[in-house]
Amino acid sequence: MKAAEVLLVDDNPADTDLTSEILSRNGCASRIHSVFNGVDAIEYLRRKGKYASAPLPDFVILDLSLPGKDGRAVLAEIKGDQLLRKIPIAVFSTSEAQQDIVSSYELGANCYVRKPGNLQDFISAVASIGEFWLGVARMPREEES
Repeated sequence: MKAAEVLLVDDNPADTDLTSEILSRNGCASRIHSVFNGVDAIEYLRRKGKYASAPLPDFVILDLSLPGKDGRAVLAEIKGDQLLRKIPIAVFSTSEAQQDIVSSYELGANCYVRKPGNLQDFISAVASIGEFWLGVARMPREEES
């Protein structure tokens, strides 16, 4: 089975490092790439500039609070693009606001997971995301083969 290409979009390097470590440690067959703002996320996905040779991700974990272009704008742009919209996106945010949850789904998010404030719950949330999206769910690119 081909390792899934995962793009983490989060402006907090500690969260990105911890998420990568949890996914790797839990046996998720994945190659993890990360960017720290919305502008870079779109450039990565469109393979522009320094991301020209980047692999198209099979799955994206997206924070809403990003500098430059926020996660809502990134989500809207991805889901509005014919080539990119099939990529599953898990919004992983500290926001518990019902408006953020509803708008994320309206913009095309495949799931919304609240980013917990304590370490043990954070580990559990990321492990659950990885188990489902990288273990149980079938990715559109896998189905093309």
